[in-house]
Amino acid sequence: MELLHFTGQVWRPPYEANAQLLQITAGCTHNKCKFCSLYYGTKFRLSPISEIETDLQVIQEYQPKARRVFLTGANPFALSYNRLLDLGLLIRKYLPYCETIGTFSRIADIKQKSIEELKNLRHLGFDGISIGTESGDDETLARMNKGNTASDILEQCQKLEEANIRYNLVYLTGLAGKGKGHQNALNTAAIFNQLHPFTINFVSLTLFPESELYQEMKEGKYIEETEQERLLELRTFISALNIRTTLLGNTVSNAIPFIGMIPNDKARILKELNVTIKQISESELRQYREDIKSL
Repeated sequence: MELLHFTGQVWRPPYEANAQLLQITAGCTHNKCKFCSLYYGTKFRLSPISEIETDLQVIQEYQPKARRVFLTGANPFALSYNRLLDLGLLIRKYLPYCETIGTFSRIADIKQKSIEELKNLRHLGFDGISIGTESGDDETLARMNKGNTASDILEQCQKLEEANIRYNLVYLTGLAGKGKGHQNALNTAAIFNQLHPFTINFVSLTLFPESELYQEMKEGKYIEETEQERLLELRTFISALNIRTTLLGNTVSNAIPFIGMIPNDKARILKELNVTIKQISESELRQYREDIKSL
């Protein structure tokens, strides 16, 4: 069997389990977020068109009726509009049954594209873009070197909405640090409440030695939130949400996984969180986090 070209770490969201993966980039264009070690040691690289076309030929042979393709790399949406346009046409050439194309994106990647360009990309099938927002609190975003502000999140996601591109947001509990989770939750909810994300995905901060924030923690420059604080932060965030969307908290980083739609399942999820806060000890929750070897 012919192998596809994959370089370094390959990640996809849990909800892309049925998508056909296609490498477009490797590594991250930004690579400065203090908490992140997902692409540690991998320099950003664009896959040559020859590689992409060869991979599409292999996919055409083994998955000719693939209906969704997910482009791998930290943020393939960083590519120029013209490059993405060409890629969309190339995918359609080899996979005529493909209905949608997903990818990771940074907020800065959307900023480079006009609404008209985004509409054209949507016409080609780009939809279900996954954005690592992490927070909507300016203090936390600046502290973690995210490279965007809360108002940037609002502005760029509204552009996606105008272009009819669905998108998925991420909220990273624990990121703000000890004593700041409540502020982070309320400020992020205030931003997300002005948007219409297809899903909000919950991840809980899990630091590995390769990250800059791990070193800051070891030096006493950053103090982690306790596990109980994270649950209280999560409860505050969900309580403050007043939009219709799907909540996905089923990654390995969440000691207590959950999934549901709001507003319908809001009361149930909050009840489950309250039970967890009362019944599971800090030491048990912390042990779970320390046992995580990889995200």
